[in-house]
Amino acid sequence: MQRKKLVNILLKFSTWIGLAVFCLFILYGYKTGLFSSAESFREFILRFGMWSGLIFVLIQIAQVIVPIIPGAVSCVAGIVIFGPWVGFLYNYIGICIGSILVFLLSKKYGKDFVKGIIGEKSYNKYIGWIDRGRKFDTMFALAIFFPVAPDDLLCYIAGLTKMKLEKFVAIILLGKPMSIALYSLGLTSVGQYLLSFIK
Repeated sequence: MQRKKLVNILLKFSTWIGLAVFCLFILYGYKTGLFSSAESFREFILRFGMWSGLIFVLIQIAQVIVPIIPGAVSCVAGIVIFGPWVGFLYNYIGICIGSILVFLLSKKYGKDFVKGIIGEKSYNKYIGWIDRGRKFDTMFALAIFFPVAPDDLLCYIAGLTKMKLEKFVAIILLGKPMSIALYSLGLTSVGQYLLSFIK
């Protein structure tokens, strides 16, 4: 019993330390202009050489957990830095892990924690989705599949429902490939199209 209590304390401590590190990184990113463009983000990632892929995946996890980093910048940067296939894979791995962690954090720490992370305004805007009962699961799956809704915020909301982890993971793993492909590759194509006019 004592050992279980110690493990829970260590898990809680590591969770808060991890969140603190993510927050410090975000502050650093905004202060240095890291998130202002895909190019500045690319330069930062490439500094890590052979560790660039791992660092990028960790940043993608962070941008899901603390949803104030522009996901558009990091998704496009993944394609630009690593190419369409490897970039897509890194985006997929990072975003899926981040989404699952968000769900688990929400389940463990509840609505006050969620409200503190996503803000009261966003919380009040989307918490009503829970009242739709089983329809929430369908709406959530559609939001994950199509890149039109704030799916990171909805992952926090999903953690406040009775949805099981297995179902959540299945929705994320099956729904994310299409949305990431449409989002990152689509934005990259638009960017290249606009650049062609400048040149």
